[in-house]
Amino acid sequence: MSTARAKRTPPPSGLIVVDKPAGWTSHDVVGKLRGIAGTRRVGHAGTLDPMATGVLVVGVEKATRLLGHLALTEKGYDGTIRLGQSTNTDDAEGEITRATPAAGVSDEEIRKGVAALTGRIMQIPPQVSAIKVDGQRAYKRARSGEEVELAARPVTVSAFEVTAVRREGDLVDVDVSVSCSSGTYIRALSRDLGAALGVGGHLTYLRRTRVGPYDLPMAHTIEQLARECVILPMAEAVAAAFPRRDVTAEQARTVAHGGRLPALGLGGGPIGVFGPDGALLALVEERGKTTRSLAVFVG
Repeated sequence: MSTARAKRTPPPSGLIVVDKPAGWTSHDVVGKLRGIAGTRRVGHAGTLDPMATGVLVVGVEKATRLLGHLALTEKGYDGTIRLGQSTNTDDAEGEITRATPAAGVSDEEIRKGVAALTGRIMQIPPQVSAIKVDGQRAYKRARSGEEVELAARPVTVSAFEVTAVRREGDLVDVDVSVSCSSGTYIRALSRDLGAALGVGGHLTYLRRTRVGPYDLPMAHTIEQLARECVILPMAEAVAAAFPRRDVTAEQARTVAHGGRLPALGLGGGPIGVFGPDGALLALVEERGKTTRSLAVFVG
């Protein structure tokens, strides 16, 4: 009798929307879900810092090919900015580098500072970030004592709202709700708000509430997923996140072989292509008068 371990049936391809716990890295979540889902083909869209909680979109099997496109969608956050202290990481995990009493900063000044950081802005990422500088992650250089200079980048903060202001001694805690483009650092918004007000600032709490169409009501904790691994099928995931295009059987055969279709003016981003039976065939984008395949999921 063979003692070889029976080969485990791979899980269906799709997305798992996780409510990431505090203290876990995004890689920790991926490692845990590899065991829960029973496959090595697991990845995540858009890193969350260990301090942060909330929505982390994880792809399983073929859905890992969606992640790079999902990572570019708009994101939503709830956070708390502490005015009166700066840190070397721009969040509560770093060391305090400067303390300036913030008690004299008015609510109106805070709201004006927030308004100035709303819209399309140029943002310098935190020194402790995953951005590569000369082939090495910025956080590795910063943690070795090197002064890292990162270039400002354009980002879009479509909404930046103050939801509460709490005062205690020389410190002011500002609760905020933010909607922003991919690549926006809420830590940097905290730093820049404090700098503009002349008292310094850093992020003390962050919860991601949304990645594109995937929000907290759809998310499951690690404990819940250990009991039941809920995987959103790829067809549903793509239909929720991108414009949909339904094609004929003949067009489906063209798409399955990576061929092009006439453009329909559905936009410059990814488009989900579905066959006559409703099955997901591919992600494409329109280039001029035709489409170009981004990922083909059949064949």
